[in-house]
Amino acid sequence: MTVPSVRLPSGDEMPTVGVGTWDIDGDTVRDAVRAALEAGYTHVDTAEGYMNESEIGDVLAEHDREELFLTSKVLPSNLGYESVIEACEVSLDRLGTDYLDLYLIHWPNPAISLRETLHAMETLHERGSVRNVGVSNFSAYQLSAAQHVSNVPIAVNQIEFHPWFQRPELVEYCRETDVVIEAAAPLARTEVFDDDVIQELADEYEKTPAQIALRWALENDVVVIPKSSSPEHVRENVELFDWELDESDHSRLDELDRDQPVYDTPARDWSGDVYGISE
Repeated sequence: MTVPSVRLPSGDEMPTVGVGTWDIDGDTVRDAVRAALEAGYTHVDTAEGYMNESEIGDVLAEHDREELFLTSKVLPSNLGYESVIEACEVSLDRLGTDYLDLYLIHWPNPAISLRETLHAMETLHERGSVRNVGVSNFSAYQLSAAQHVSNVPIAVNQIEFHPWFQRPELVEYCRETDVVIEAAAPLARTEVFDDDVIQELADEYEKTPAQIALRWALENDVVVIPKSSSPEHVRENVELFDWELDESDHSRLDELDRDQPVYDTPARDWSGDVYGISE
C-alpha cells in the first residue's frame, strides 16, 4: 500500500497519514511504530517533549531512512537561538538520523523572540539538519508573524483539528498562504468516537469510528497523524484509501463543528517547565 502525499514548498512529499506518538513510550511506542511501518506508513511524528525519540530511533534503525518522513518538534522552553540548535542536535542523536524531514515549533512562546527562533531554524535548514520548517498550535496571527520574519517557508501548521473543532478561519488562512494543515488529535483523543453521527456512519460503512473521522479529514485536504497504543488500531488507521464518504455523509460530519477543543484551549498553564516562562 502506498499512502498518498502532499507536496511541501521545498518540493518534498509528505505522506497524508502518519503515525502519532504522543503519550506513549517504551515498548508501547516501539510496537506501535513498528506496526505502522510494517503496515505501509512511512511518516512518523514525534517531539522532544514526548520523551520517546530514543525508542523510535530503535525502530527506525531497522528501515531505510530515505524512505521515511520524520517529524520532531522543539519545546517552547527551548526557542532561544542556541537552545533550538542544541535541541535539534539532541533529537537527531536520539532518533539516530542526520536530518529531520520536518522540524516544528511545538508551541508558540511569547516570552522568546519568534525572529530568534526562526533564525535558528534557518541555520538548521542551511546545515541540512532540517529539510522543512513548520509550526504547531499557531493561530493565524502567530503564523502570519512567523511568515513575515522567516527566510525559510513555513511548510506546515500542525493544529488540533477534528469534527468537533474545525477552525474554518485558521484553515482558510493556511490554505491562502500555502501552508499544509496537519491534524494533531484528529480523533479528539477518542472523544469523537461517542458522537452519534460518527457511530452511525461507522455502522453504515462497516468501518471504525476512527476511520470515519480520519477519512473525513483527508477529504478536507488535511494530513492526519492518529496515535494509538494498539498495533491493531494503528493498522486500521491507515486503511483509508480504497473507499470514500458519500457527499451527503461528508456534509453531515462538516456540520458537527462545536468549536470544542480537547487540548488547544484559550489559556495556558504557564507554570509548567516546558514553557520556559519563570516568575
